[in-house]
Amino acid sequence: MMLSIQPAFALTTGLLVLLFLGLLFWPQKGLFAIWSVGKVNTQRVLLEDALKFLFDSEYKGIPIRLNGFAGYLHISTDKATRLVESLRAMGLVQSKEDLLKLTDAGRSYALRIIRVHRIWERYLADETGVANKEWHGKADLQEHRMSLEAADMLAAQIGNPVFDPHGDPIPSSRGELPAFTGKPLSALKEGELARIVHIEDEPGAIYAQILALGLYPGMQIYIMDVSDDRIQFAANGEECVLTPLFASNITVESLAEREPLKEKFAPLSTLRLGESAEIKGISPSCRGQQRRRLMDLGVVPGALIRAAFASATGDPVAYQVMGATVAIRKSQADLIFIKPVLTPN
Repeated sequence: MMLSIQPAFALTTGLLVLLFLGLLFWPQKGLFAIWSVGKVNTQRVLLEDALKFLFDSEYKGIPIRLNGFAGYLHISTDKATRLVESLRAMGLVQSKEDLLKLTDAGRSYALRIIRVHRIWERYLADETGVANKEWHGKADLQEHRMSLEAADMLAAQIGNPVFDPHGDPIPSSRGELPAFTGKPLSALKEGELARIVHIEDEPGAIYAQILALGLYPGMQIYIMDVSDDRIQFAANGEECVLTPLFASNITVESLAEREPLKEKFAPLSTLRLGESAEIKGISPSCRGQQRRRLMDLGVVPGALIRAAFASATGDPVAYQVMGATVAIRKSQADLIFIKPVLTPN
């Protein structure tokens, strides 16, 4: 009996070993192949992130040394040194006295990555309901996956935009980019006027704080007070305060004189039940599907809107507009500007 069991056991064991080896080393689909592709992809992502960082630094006139390079990529100095050696061997980077600089080939490669990233951010902002805090992260993933040809097709689909939603120029399909202009908000002095031209979306925590203040590219600001630990300024009639560190993530261009300000309107969320108002506009920070949905509901300049009744929790509130009753949450009502109108008793 034992003699008949042992060959069967040996056969079963052999088949299991072959199956295990197949799972490990099967061409293209085995675990080793998947791991190898994943490792290559991870290295490519790191390489492309490095090129993008070096280009952005050169574009803004910021010299980069090895320590700063390693710190941005969150890798050790030894790993950064090996990465620089790989980039140099590929003809993408050159270094002199510890300063890193892109070659023409490296600059061209970086511009392709940046073009994909910014086109995708613009697509998310204008064509989807993705929250603005998520644009950068999703574009970071897509920039390593989407081909330049696919990005060009997407750009044509959305009207070949020139700027991304943060105010950064989008490189042309030929790799052209206008010269960098502007300075950080933290460099302004009391009494200066400026216009926001770009809001940096990294780190995410700082970007979220800036968004919470309702700031966006195109806004005019006036510096009210500057100290070592705070910068106080007015933006669209609202007083804002940021630390110098946070303010440095906002790029502005100086204005010689104050531009004519549009009349200041109240947000729809301030309208009391039973009151009516004329819709004056929707904040530029409301984009994409959210903006189109509001306009489809009749929230357009010139339309009359009335606060009809509130839900049990007070949010959302039902408004009557264009002959229909629609529910609008406070977060959206804050982005709709109105001018109250007197109603007969």
